[in-house]
Amino acid sequence: MEEKVDAYSPKGVLEDYFRSSDSETSSEKEPTPDSEANQNSKQSSRWGGLVKLLTSKSIKPLATTVRPLRKFSKRMSSSMRDIIGPKFQADDPEMLYPFKSPWKNFSLYELQAATKSFSHENLIGKGGYAEVFKGCLQNGQPVAIKRLTRGTQEEIAGDFMAEIGIMAHVNHPNTARLIGYGVEGGMHLVLELSTKGSLASVLYGSEEEKLDWGIRYKIAVGAAKGLQYLHEGCQRRIIHRDIKAANILLTDDFEAKICDFGLAKWLPEKWTHHIISNFEGTFGYLAPEFLLHGIVDEKTDVFAYGVVLLELVTGRRALDYSQQSLVLWARPLLKKNSIKDLADPSLADEYNRRQMNLVLLAASLCIHKSSTRRPSMSQVVQLMSGDLNCLMSLKKSISMPIFRKALREELIDTEDLNATIRAGSRNVEAGKVTGHRNLE
Repeated sequence: MEEKVDAYSPKGVLEDYFRSSDSETSSEKEPTPDSEANQNSKQSSRWGGLVKLLTSKSIKPLATTVRPLRKFSKRMSSSMRDIIGPKFQADDPEMLYPFKSPWKNFSLYELQAATKSFSHENLIGKGGYAEVFKGCLQNGQPVAIKRLTRGTQEEIAGDFMAEIGIMAHVNHPNTARLIGYGVEGGMHLVLELSTKGSLASVLYGSEEEKLDWGIRYKIAVGAAKGLQYLHEGCQRRIIHRDIKAANILLTDDFEAKICDFGLAKWLPEKWTHHIISNFEGTFGYLAPEFLLHGIVDEKTDVFAYGVVLLELVTGRRALDYSQQSLVLWARPLLKKNSIKDLADPSLADEYNRRQMNLVLLAASLCIHKSSTRRPSMSQVVQLMSGDLNCLMSLKKSISMPIFRKALREELIDTEDLNATIRAGSRNVEAGKVTGHRNLE
């Protein structure tokens, strides 16, 4: 009896991608025994081809990739080794590129040419898992090339398959786009380069060029939509696990794009959370429940997003050079609704009060100590657009004095609008869903 493939393993993730790719091009015919056998053969061929590609295109230190992949896959999906092992022949040329893919397989020569042989001057990011180089392809397209560096060959191969498996399902204007990959001389992911760099580099890199409020607000909304997509818009729920200013890229027109899915995890439909034993992530953005219990779910991403909002408002780092936490610094000021003390001095009071209050309200909700009292990202997007309907389900999380004070200062344009806000506040306090609370 054939074992069921773990849909959340790297094998299951990529197989699902290939299967959906086939369904888009195949005609709607009744399946026959022959056609089903042929389909199974194709899937086996694809996985054999991927392993063959990893093996044949790697330099000698990676020549043992097949064995680590089998071991990794046995842990993640017991049926993958049966598919990989006996069902492809090394002398079959079709095995090298057997699957349809929108991504280009880059040679080591192409990657070296694009990055000036991975020169230090092209290095734009470095962490515990990978190095990222900026480059330019032969056709003139700017790219970011991520070279995985963490751990053993087995771990690198596993990380590569997991990340490319995640990105196979990600397609949104506010997420980074995968262009291709390379497996010669190591495992590489080739991504579309956002010319402005990361939010961290723009927000903290230049004293001369400071972001005005309109751009900051646009970045906040774009990042919220990207994270909402990962949590709710993908075929499977994706927990990013490393939302931070350095992992939000900016295009020429300051459109936010969430990048770096190296720590991302699938969250199965019926699961409430993962328990992570390894301590991974970035200090300053880690939610209390993860620090204490290793719990990972959508709300850990929401917490990190709240920290990013505070960075956009204050211009401060999540952890400053003295290791002071931005969250701990900002919480008492949020309780007092002390906007002047919170706002980045470089803004010089030149910001939209309405937008500022909405962002601070969203930030205060996102960094709530209790994960159950944080909003979902769809509620955050709704709130950032000015629609307060989501506040009814969050009323236990809201300190009403802050809410009323913020909105009283925010919307004083007309008597009618003020009356609507006062009525809306009373309704929230009373627990009633009445009145019009859309601020737009």
